Amino acid sequence: MQQTQTAVQQRKRNLQDYLLSKLRRSRMGATVFLVNGFQIRGEIRGFDSFVVVIYSDGKQQMVYKHAISTVVPERPLSWEEEDPD
Repeated sequence: MQQTQTAVQQRKRNLQDYLLSKLRRSRMGATVFLVNGFQIRGEIRGFDSFVVVIYSDGKQQMVYKHAISTVVPERPLSWEEEDPD
């Protein structure tokens, strides 16, 4: 059972990593909506398992992933299979 949960969690994390990697590499702008309703518009500069670094208005902000509700790229992304890094 534990192995099955780990596989599901791995797939979910990979989709998240794929999206964030594409945004970081392309330097495409995105709007990040936080759970409190606040919006941050900027570029994803980096991320790990817990945080996302966003460059916005000349400043870098580190935002905890648990505070993020939605990430909206400024234009559609290609979802073709490719290596995200």
